[in-house]
Amino acid sequence: MPLDGEAPWRDKSGMTTPMTHDVIIAGAGMAGATFALAAAQAGLKAVLIDPQPFSEQLAPTFDGRSTAVAFSTFRMLDALGVGEGLRAHACRMDHILVTDGRRPGAASKPASPAYLRFDAAEIGDRNGGEPLGYMVENRHIRAALAQAVTAAGIEVRAPAAVVTVTADTAAASVTLADGAILTAPLVIGAEGRGSTVRDAAGIDTVGWDYGQSGVVATVRLGRDHGGVAHEYFLPRGPFAILPLTDRRASLVWTETTRAADALGKASDEAFQSHLMRRFGDFLDGATVEGPRFVYPLGLKLATRLTAQRIALIGDAAHGVHPVAGQGLNMGLKDAAALAEVLADAVRLGEDIGSELVLDRYARWRRFDNAALAAGFDGFVRLFSTDHAPVRLARDLGMAVVNRVGPLRRAFMQEAGGATGDLPRLLRGEPV
Repeated sequence: MPLDGEAPWRDKSGMTTPMTHDVIIAGAGMAGATFALAAAQAGLKAVLIDPQPFSEQLAPTFDGRSTAVAFSTFRMLDALGVGEGLRAHACRMDHILVTDGRRPGAASKPASPAYLRFDAAEIGDRNGGEPLGYMVENRHIRAALAQAVTAAGIEVRAPAAVVTVTADTAAASVTLADGAILTAPLVIGAEGRGSTVRDAAGIDTVGWDYGQSGVVATVRLGRDHGGVAHEYFLPRGPFAILPLTDRRASLVWTETTRAADALGKASDEAFQSHLMRRFGDFLDGATVEGPRFVYPLGLKLATRLTAQRIALIGDAAHGVHPVAGQGLNMGLKDAAALAEVLADAVRLGEDIGSELVLDRYARWRRFDNAALAAGFDGFVRLFSTDHAPVRLARDLGMAVVNRVGPLRRAFMQEAGGATGDLPRLLRGEPV
């Protein structure tokens, strides 16, 4: 049963082991903090450990990205008490326009069948009138989560570095750089692609770099975006214009690694000039606001989601290309599924770190994660080429999907995270 102070944790057999916590979470980022809230809702005593001070994670210069939060994921944030604080910063995406071409500008008035248009109204009867998703700047998500973590009284050790992780049949222990030792039935790796917990568990990864980087900038538009998200596929990678509040948009400009690094280092004037030269007519006089960020793009997939008394969530389990904007949604779905498995185990009096319990989580999430990662990888490779036969095949495929209503609506339901065996939190219910 859950801890009371620092009492020992007791499994069904009656064996006791001194524990400091129920769950130790390495990584206080968005996936880790969300899981901590879900674990606390289940009555578990959690601790978050992160090498970055919480205050630094809230700075505008820490993470310049914005996230497409699926409507089912926003239900989860509402159920955890985070959604209300985010609504003022969340921009509805009621339309998504995907266009294929050699040059930008045609997305607003497609000149060929090589486009897809998704409208939230088409599935309004299934999702209660919710949009396809919400665009929210990561800094606002982090701030809302930090506020909720503090309000819930969840222990946070930051800055603190995990040095070693050990596990046996009775418990798992984490040693921090300051010498502190924490012990719990379960340790969660949520520290991102370079997960220390994953490495300590001996879990291998597969993946590769794409030779691309994403240049991210926020712009103020010369006209209202109308809640439309544009994804424009060019031979060197996608260019996305994602709507934000206050007539702003997040630009995600994919280039080769060398070109992206040059754009990141360019002066503000040079970057604005290059942006307008490439996309000026399409952006209608957009002006860049704030800093630019450059993120290398690649795939990194853990071969297992669990090991002895260890579970992985978020980018520690699957770092994917942002082409479909599903990375965080996948990670929060991990958090929801794992929290539900643990909550059910607590109700049954089971050892929450046992192989039997963790296997339920792994079986729930591994196929979905692997299938989505493979799908995104194939999508990137399909659209990052200008070979005529490939272009013809993909343009025909887009035209077919655009004209077949049930298929188009199925894509929207999948993008909204409302398909498959949904955890309770993604249905908007408490864990």
